[in-house]
Amino acid sequence: MSKLHLDALIVVEGAMDKALLTNFLDAEIVTTNGSDVPRGTIDYIKENSLIRDVIVLTDPDSPGKRIRDVLDKEINGLLHAYVPKEKCIKGHKVGIAESNQEAILEALSHLTPSKKTKLGELTYSDLYELGLVGSNESSKLRNKVSHAFHLGECNGKAFLQRANALGLSKQQLKEAIHG
Repeated sequence: MSKLHLDALIVVEGAMDKALLTNFLDAEIVTTNGSDVPRGTIDYIKENSLIRDVIVLTDPDSPGKRIRDVLDKEINGLLHAYVPKEKCIKGHKVGIAESNQEAILEALSHLTPSKKTKLGELTYSDLYELGLVGSNESSKLRNKVSHAFHLGECNGKAFLQRANALGLSKQQLKEAIHG
C-alpha cells in the first residue's frame, strides 16, 4: 500500500501518534512530547512555517488544546486538524494514537486556519441568536455544527474564532443546525 504524501510538517503530541501516522502518511512529523512544548521544538516549527504548511493534530483534550494555544501564540499561519473525540477512544484512553487512518485522513482533509486568521464576520450575537451560546442546548448545537465543519469540540468563544477563520456565514451555520 502506498502512503499519502503531504508536503507539510505535521505536529503531534507523542511517539505513539507519530508511529500511527507513519503507517499511512509520507510527511515529516514532529512530536511535542507533551503539553510543555520545548523552545527548540517551537523554533523548529516556526522556521518550517516560513517554507511550508504546518498542521497541528493534537488529542481532543485539554493538554491537546494547550499545545494548540502555545503554538498559535508563537507561530502565525498554522493549520489545525481536529479528529472528533468519539473517534479517538480506545478503552479508557483518548487521543490520536487511539484513532484510525480513516478518521485522521478525514481530519486532514478539513483543515482550519489558525485563529489569527479571520475571514468571516460572525459575531457573538449571531451565535446567541442561533442558539449556539446562551441556552441549555447550546453545547449540543455547537457540537453538531462543529462536527459538520470539522471545528473540533469547543466553547462559544473558540467556536466563533474557528468559524470566522473558515469564513463561515450565519446562513451556513443555520443550515448545519437544521440539516
